Amino acid sequence: MPSRRRRSAPASRRPIVFAAGAALAAPLALSAPGQAGAAAEYTVTPLSFTVDAGDRKCTVDADLYRPAGVDRTRPAPAVLTTNGFGGSKADGSTDAIAKAFATRGYVALAYSGLGFGESGCLISLNDPEIDGRATSGLIDFLGGSRAADDGTRADYVTKDRKGDPRVGMMGGSYGGSIQLSTASKDRRLDALVPLITWNDLAYAIDPNNANDQVTPVTPGAYKYQWTSAFFLMGEAQGLLNPRLDPSRLGRGGCVHFVAEVCRTTRLLTSGRYPADRTAEMLAFARSVSPASYLHRVRTPTLIIQGQADSLFNLNEAEATYKTLKAQGTETKMIWQSWGHSGGFRDPAPGELNIGEGNLETSYVGKRILAWFDRYLHGKRGTDTGPSFAYYRDWQSGYGTAAAPPALSQKVYLSGDGKLVDNRAKVVPGARKYRNWSIPTSHSETSLAPMLGMIDPKPHDTKGTYLGWSTKPLKAPVDVVGVPKATLEVVSPRAERVQNSGDAADKLVLFAKLYDVAPDGTKTLVRRLIAPVRVPDVTRPFTVTLPGIVHRYEKGHRLQFVIAASDGAYYGNRGIKPVKVVSEPDDTGVLELPVIRGSLG
Repeated sequence: MPSRRRRSAPASRRPIVFAAGAALAAPLALSAPGQAGAAAEYTVTPLSFTVDAGDRKCTVDADLYRPAGVDRTRPAPAVLTTNGFGGSKADGSTDAIAKAFATRGYVALAYSGLGFGESGCLISLNDPEIDGRATSGLIDFLGGSRAADDGTRADYVTKDRKGDPRVGMMGGSYGGSIQLSTASKDRRLDALVPLITWNDLAYAIDPNNANDQVTPVTPGAYKYQWTSAFFLMGEAQGLLNPRLDPSRLGRGGCVHFVAEVCRTTRLLTSGRYPADRTAEMLAFARSVSPASYLHRVRTPTLIIQGQADSLFNLNEAEATYKTLKAQGTETKMIWQSWGHSGGFRDPAPGELNIGEGNLETSYVGKRILAWFDRYLHGKRGTDTGPSFAYYRDWQSGYGTAAAPPALSQKVYLSGDGKLVDNRAKVVPGARKYRNWSIPTSHSETSLAPMLGMIDPKPHDTKGTYLGWSTKPLKAPVDVVGVPKATLEVVSPRAERVQNSGDAADKLVLFAKLYDVAPDGTKTLVRRLIAPVRVPDVTRPFTVTLPGIVHRYEKGHRLQFVIAASDGAYYGNRGIKPVKVVSEPDDTGVLELPVIRGSLG
């Protein structure tokens, strides 16, 4: 397509020139940096795009970062990035990612997701048919097959073929899932780096960690603190951005969300789960989740998930990793230290800090640069690191493995409250707890770390939980991966109502792992818990706990707890006492992925 002379931009659209600071001197251990020498100077040009988003057109607000010296004769690959939920192109992480790659010689395009900042249309939770298609329109721009609304063209991006730019994406949380959503619709993406994002939104907002073999679709326990906060954040966009496009006015009860979000929120907050409404809710949540469209994703993907994250835990990343791996999509996974629940504002020393742009000096940053070197710069000899890596707070550097470790050690729930390493050691007995009409256990106040609030320590109220503990450990025990428990409970009240036709009548419990120090101090590992809506209290069931990376030190005890409630979730409807019976040949089993040491 013939080029057009770029017209002079109005004052509000003229490029702003930045001179980046001195280049980071540390070499990239896994590969040569994408750009050597002094950091690039770059310009930033505000642009808008009118794009197709399913059955509607939406205006996308963006900033184009162009490094000095990049032109049609010296093109460069591009990086797309967008905001987390509630943010915009100008928020700290989005702007920082764009700057970080512009200084390293990449063309960067930072944009506000649909419904955020000054971008139009409703918030549709990164639906591939809406948000994915909209982002595809931005790839058209980078590929030279369309202009921005003011006529600006990007004819200086490296191309694999006409209209196909060499482009990667990087972003976190909401800005992570959009990458997979877009890749499911557009094969032109060459590399993805989604951080701390979801696999199944139904699991994230209404988790049920029971393997449900009786009813294929059973809702869990509503994670109301996280979900309500994000819903209010979305509805408040009109106050945060008063100059709203008319396309931002919602229908069906919401101001800024698509109608399906309103219906889902109303159902969750009602505390009721009638079968037809529940099926509709779960179907919508999964339709906007990678779990439903990963089979179409073929773009090389470096998954980065946070260990401190009760919003999107490590299980979500592992599910995405396993799906991509099984279908032959090139993928690797890193479990870094920080996530939504801790270290989000202040990562541990040496960890990736997006605000500081410490790509060359952090392990995760080096891995990201290597990923883009290989798939955007085409340096096929680049070492992109091991398939799986995990941050260890007890030892410097990252641990690595060919895959997340499998379950390797079993302990059994004894009737005297002990965890024993052999069924023959199980003491027969029955232990009971009951829930109150109000929550009696506390794991976290979900937004406290992000808001800089002090959160009370986790605790459980006597009589409303049961715990089983190992003996003091003879040597350190390292657990890396996703633990599981097989349980059977007795609850006549739950049994009488569990088939009422409303899943809210089923028994709810919360499973978790504590680290108990020799002085009795208890630490809930990463404040993570596993909500369970028991499919059928007359049968054994399996609980998949949140993935962890944790060392239990010598002299400490591992404690497994099931509690009747948790203040961050909706719980049981009515009082449902629970009894757990232990016999040597019929008792609960806890399985852990232990990579060092013994629980015996």
